[in-house]
Amino acid sequence: MQRSVSSTKNVYQNLLQYQKPPTAAVLKQQHPPCDVFINHRGIDTKKNVAGLLYNHLMRLRLRPFLDSRNMKPGDKLFNKIDTAISGCKVGVAVFSPRYCQSYFCLHELARIMDGKKKVIPVFCDVKPSELMVKDHWRCPKQVLDRFQSALEEAKYTVGLSFNSSNGDWPGFLMTATEAIIENMIEVEEEEQQNLIGEKHSKSLSILDGACFDRLLFPQNFLELEVILLLVIKFKDDELAKLTRLTRNVFIELSMTPESLF
Repeated sequence: MQRSVSSTKNVYQNLLQYQKPPTAAVLKQQHPPCDVFINHRGIDTKKNVAGLLYNHLMRLRLRPFLDSRNMKPGDKLFNKIDTAISGCKVGVAVFSPRYCQSYFCLHELARIMDGKKKVIPVFCDVKPSELMVKDHWRCPKQVLDRFQSALEEAKYTVGLSFNSSNGDWPGFLMTATEAIIENMIEVEEEEQQNLIGEKHSKSLSILDGACFDRLLFPQNFLELEVILLLVIKFKDDELAKLTRLTRNVFIELSMTPESLF
């Protein structure tokens, strides 16, 4: 399916929100190999769609990975690619007429799907219905089934369609960039939520089991303070039931969380 080209303003507002000046602490951290992994058939798209998208993302400092640009003689092919896929936030699968003739393309796609990565399909000069896995390499059946499953999942993911002979190149690059940024922001938000969930679980561990009664009836101000901090931090999201219980304590004391600070 073809996405409409959104305004330039929205794209770069998202980009500015995503990119913040790095602090000294951030610079010391180990960065993943890439943000965006571009899965493509080089003979079809390296010099047009994939190559131009890579250059565009590089100018925006989004750290894309393209095998012909990021690998050097001596690199272990599968190790380098698998590491890049594992570390990326978003995968862009550029499908082209000869895509399914490449074992490496399908291997990369399967790795992206196995890693539960966000995937943006780009159907360049090919329709989803024209993509199918054929055994050009005498692979075991389970490998072909894995490739076919990954391909089917990608075909039924909303993506971009593009005709390289008469398409709007600036419009395509803008639309693809916006989709990538939107998905990267979603991934980061999910990571933040998972981090909050882990902290939530650790915080609740001090109140579980025999301590649950103290959640309803704190024995001292310290225990009440712990409950208050949990309520303020998580509000009514994941601790909705918990906050309803602890509000009984606040009503009894004729106070609210805000009034204690």
